[in-house]
Parts: sequence; structure tokens; C-alpha cells
Amino acid sequence: MRRILCLLGAGLLLLSCGGRTAKTPAQPVKRAFPEVSIPAMLSDGQDRVNFMISHLWDKFADTSAVYYCDSVTVNGVDLEEVERQMGLFGTLLQNVSISKAKDAVAHFFGKVEAFGRRYPESNMFPKMSELLNKYLYDPNSPLRCDDLYGVYASLLAQSDLVDEKYKPKYRYDAEMCSRNPIGSVATDFPFTDIRGKVHTLHGIKADYTLLIFGNPGCNACRELMEAMQQLPQATSAIAQGRLKVVDVFIDPEIDEWKAQAADFPADWICGYDHRLAISEDRIYSVRGIPSLYLLDRDKKILLKDTPQENVLSFLETL
Repeated sequence: MRRILCLLGAGLLLLSCGGRTAKTPAQPVKRAFPEVSIPAMLSDGQDRVNFMISHLWDKFADTSAVYYCDSVTVNGVDLEEVERQMGLFGTLLQNVSISKAKDAVAHFFGKVEAFGRRYPESNMFPKMSELLNKYLYDPNSPLRCDDLYGVYASLLAQSDLVDEKYKPKYRYDAEMCSRNPIGSVATDFPFTDIRGKVHTLHGIKADYTLLIFGNPGCNACRELMEAMQQLPQATSAIAQGRLKVVDVFIDPEIDEWKAQAADFPADWICGYDHRLAISEDRIYSVRGIPSLYLLDRDKKILLKDTPQENVLSFLETL
């Protein structure tokens, strides 16, 4: 079970439709989500993805007109359809470089903030921020990405559309999201195994290291363990020493962990954070268990707090 510590709450509900106004249509006239027209000259798949991710929201958040909104309608479009488009946006973000994805998130923020500034009676800004949080920051989302949500949180913390009392939370979220970004060298730390031997993360030598912040009593952790044991590529890579699995318990209940430590596979390196540097000093942002990081030979982060499906897909290529 993933632990949700920092979900975006009432702070996102900063604006509402508020009934009839001079700018908002009084009648609930609906429209379809405006489609993106990809130029025919863009035949390459990646070029089409890049164009789509840059222009998905342009017509929907066009400030030249405002449409009806209520609790289930955003700028004239059914909330259910808007949420499907957010799911598409999250999927597209996973198929471009991290720098391109960050630019796309910043562009999205600029669109909805500009709309919210021009039409403060619309629910565009708070509702779209709420949906982006749901897809990119909720620990249960298969599309979550702290590196991308951190961009949005930092912009929320600076926006004049956000109440000042909520900005410290967004600044904190942005700071935590910035810890150990994709492409950086993972922060080193010591941990102690069941026999009392002290290891360090950087002392683990392998082509790839799968770092798991887990708990032997966690159902999702057990599912990952079983899935990896049934994956020939993973078991072979572990046997050859090309892949090391490091499972670290980060909570203070060490006796409980020791009582269940025998449940771990014998070829995993399992231990506990004896300094509590992760849970107390927060050198990593762990908002749910298990939290999975995939590192390369130099301990650079390839995947950060990623769903187990992404880890398994990568391991299938080994």
C-alpha cells in the first residue's frame, strides 16, 4: 500500500465558476475537446509526438473565448473527456526527453494560468492543476513523475493566482521533487544488512542497480518480488552480477523488519537505513512504498520512483 503524504488538497480549489457572470455563458452549452491538427509534413513518429505534446492544450485554453463551466465541465468540455486528455498528456510526457517534457509542463502551466488570469470566473486554472497533480504526483498514478510535477509546483509557488497561504506547500513540494532528479548521480548513503554488515549504495558494483525502498510486509513489494523471480532476463542478470537489487527499509521499526527479513530473495542485498537519513533527513523523497529507482553503472538515475511496470519493462531488455 502506497502512503500518500503530500497530495494537493483544497489549495488547488482556488477558483470556481460562481454562476452567471458577464463573461461566462449562462447556459450549459457543451463542446467537444478541440482536436490537434498535426501537419501532414510531420511523418516521423517522434516529430508527431513532439508536436502533439506542445499543442495539445492550445485550442482548449485559447483565451479568445470562454465557455460554460460547472463541477463537471471545464471550459465547455465534459470533465471526463478533459481527464482523458490529461491521461494522454501524461503518456506523451513519458515518450519525450525529460527536458522536452519539462518544457511541455511549463508551457501547459502558462496556458492555464493565462486563461485563469483573463477569466477568473472560470474553473480552468484550479481544475487543470488538480488533474495534473492527480496524474503526475499522486503516488498511485502509473504516470507519476516527481521531476515533472516539481516544475509545476515551483510555478504554482510563484503564481499570483495562488493564495499566499498555500505557496509554502508548493515550494516544499518543488524542493522534494528536485531531490535526485533523473540523470543525476543518486545520493549515496549507508545501510546495514541482516548480518550487521554496513554497505553503501555507491559501493554496490553492477551494470545496473535496482534500489527499492520497501517493506517485507507490503503487498506491492511482494508482487514486485514475485514478478522479478518469474522474469528470466532479471534472474539471469542477477545471477551474472550485471544487476544488483538493493532493498532498504527506511522506518525505525527495525525489529519488525528483522523478523521478516528471511522473506527476501537470497540474491538480493537487503538492509535497513540505520541512520534514518531517508525518512528523517529526506535525502530521497519517498512518498509511498515501494519506491523504485533504477541506476546505471555510475549510479546515475535512469528511472526515479517509477511504477513497477516500467522497471519490469526495462529488465525485459537485459
